[in-house]
Amino acid sequence: MKNIIGRKVGMTSVFTADGRNVPVTVIEAGPCLVLRRKTAESDGYDAVALTFGDVKKARMTKPMAGVYKKAALEPRRVIREFRRNLSEELKAGDAVTVSAFSEGDYVDVVGISKGHGFAGGMKRWNFHGGGRSHGSMIHRQPASNGDTNMGHTPRGSRRPGHYGVDRTTQKNLEVVRADGERNLLLVRGPVPGARNALVIVSAAVRPPRRTKAAEAK
Repeated sequence: MKNIIGRKVGMTSVFTADGRNVPVTVIEAGPCLVLRRKTAESDGYDAVALTFGDVKKARMTKPMAGVYKKAALEPRRVIREFRRNLSEELKAGDAVTVSAFSEGDYVDVVGISKGHGFAGGMKRWNFHGGGRSHGSMIHRQPASNGDTNMGHTPRGSRRPGHYGVDRTTQKNLEVVRADGERNLLLVRGPVPGARNALVIVSAAVRPPRRTKAAEAK
C-alpha cells in the first residue's frame, strides 16, 4: 500500500549512486496503524483509515476514544482515509511503513502551504507593479480591476487578500531514498508546509512516462 502519513522535517541534499548532488525534502513517514478497513459490502466503498502521531489520552474526546478502543489501539493524533492503492491483506492493527516505497518511485505529496497573512498583489499574484520614477505614486498598487459599478467583486479577480494556508499538492516527486530503519522518506524537490507540518504521501496519480533512454540508465 503506497499511502502514508508523515511530517515534514526539512530540506537537505544527498549524493545519488551516479554522483549527482540532488536537493531533497526529508519526511518522517509513519509508522502508521490501520484503524479500520472499509469494504464495499460493509460501507459501500473500499478504503483504509490510517492513524499517525502520538497524543495525550486527556486530549481525546470520548467518541474518538471509543473508536480506538473498538479497534484495540492506543489513541493517536491524526486519522486520514485512503481509497487508492490499497492492499487486500491489510486489516485493523496492521502497520504501514516506508518499506512500501522504493527508490525511483514517483509520489504526490499533500500539505498545507505556509501562511503569509494579508498580502498585496505583487506578493500574492506576482504583479509587475507601477512605475518607479519620481511622482509615480503607484509603485505597488494593483491599478485598475475592471468595472467599479458591479456592486460586488468578480469571481477570480486577483486582488490583495489572505495568502497561504491552502491545501496544496506537489505532484510527481521522485523518491530518492526510503530509510525503513529511521522511518524517513527522502523525495526530490519541495514539499508544501512549514517544518513539522503534516503531509500525506501517495503514489503519483499521473507519473511521468519513462523514456527508453531513462530505462537504459
